[in-house]
Amino acid sequence: MQRRLVLLTPLATALVATGCASLSPAQGLTPAHWDAFNRAQIEGLIASLGKSSPGYNAAKPPYVVFDWDNTSVFLDIEEASLIYQLENLVFGATPAQLEVALRKNIPKKDFLPAYNNAAGKPVNIDLLVPDIVASYTWLYQNYKGMKGAQSLAVVAMSPHYGAFITKVRYLYEAIGDTFDHDTAYPWVTYLFAGMTEAQVRKLTADTVAWQLKEPVAKVKWTSPAALPGQAGVVSVSWKNGLRLQPEMQELYAAFRNAGFDVWVCSASFVDVIKEISSNPAFGYNNPPERVLAMELERDANGVIQPEFRRGYDQTQGPGKTKNIQRFLVSKYGYGPSFVAGDSEGDQNMMADFADTKKVLIVNRLRDPKTDIGKFSAMAVQNYGKPDTRYLLQGRDDNTGQWVASQLHTPLGATQGKALK
Repeated sequence: MQRRLVLLTPLATALVATGCASLSPAQGLTPAHWDAFNRAQIEGLIASLGKSSPGYNAAKPPYVVFDWDNTSVFLDIEEASLIYQLENLVFGATPAQLEVALRKNIPKKDFLPAYNNAAGKPVNIDLLVPDIVASYTWLYQNYKGMKGAQSLAVVAMSPHYGAFITKVRYLYEAIGDTFDHDTAYPWVTYLFAGMTEAQVRKLTADTVAWQLKEPVAKVKWTSPAALPGQAGVVSVSWKNGLRLQPEMQELYAAFRNAGFDVWVCSASFVDVIKEISSNPAFGYNNPPERVLAMELERDANGVIQPEFRRGYDQTQGPGKTKNIQRFLVSKYGYGPSFVAGDSEGDQNMMADFADTKKVLIVNRLRDPKTDIGKFSAMAVQNYGKPDTRYLLQGRDDNTGQWVASQLHTPLGATQGKALK
């Protein structure tokens, strides 16, 4: 297993080191890495609906809705926070509470064959959770950040540390690929059980500071052979190196400066998104009260519970539309004039509102059979036409930066393409 202990570093130092600075947009968007047609279309939208337009009404302003992960930033802040949480053992749950969170709503069927263990045998929740809880119990009793007396560096030398962090991250991936979104999307948020909003927000800020100093690369973990447990040895890999997106930082500010209300609608946990989108150090400056995201129950002291908030819809897929209708259309009386997203979780809100003039899709080569894949094809087909609804923005996953075209270059590739 590749092991990297993450040391807390001052946030400001990390941001200065990575060249992140607040942006002060002028009249137009800085060309930077924008596709020129997309930039012109959005500038035209701002001019036609913003406070300089004849029909602007400050009492009934236009509003826009942004997805967060892989749209407003490069990569996924929820996934990055999970890695930081695991490597640094930032948990508020007892072993018994963690077991409840790990098993929450997960079927007992085997994971997909791609998630068979190193011996080629199927794995399921009933094999994996006992291993995770056993290792977490050891860490809980020995780590000084919990109930023990040993430093993080010392407990990290135990196979229990490697088994715990690898098998939780593996479980996240296996659940996401094996089960439907309604099951998979909330699961990772339950790992915040026992924490408060302030603790989750600090975790998020520390995650960003760490990630900005990490290279953009694929990371692989394998659980220690010395501690196979019931599930056996498993491996998992993911993309590392979250980056803030300067073009999006500027676009948020440009909409606000032109009199638009800016909202974020994300499938990540609400406290995570409130922190990264509102912390001035991160350059987006979006008010925390303008975030729609995954909600969990909390007790009377504000401690997070491993239970989705009753009466709320998940902020993914059709749930994004439902939340926009419930909280925004009911407030404004109309839908968003602009929507930005990147995945199947965003395709409903991209298509469901007649008031939406432009939709920005951050190109990640989505499946052409999905709606967002079809929307991407429409953006390619209608490129250059002023009445097009869908705009496809290219990105290079080797750098985490946008490119001045519609093309997406996957990690490890040298050439980009527009469609999958």
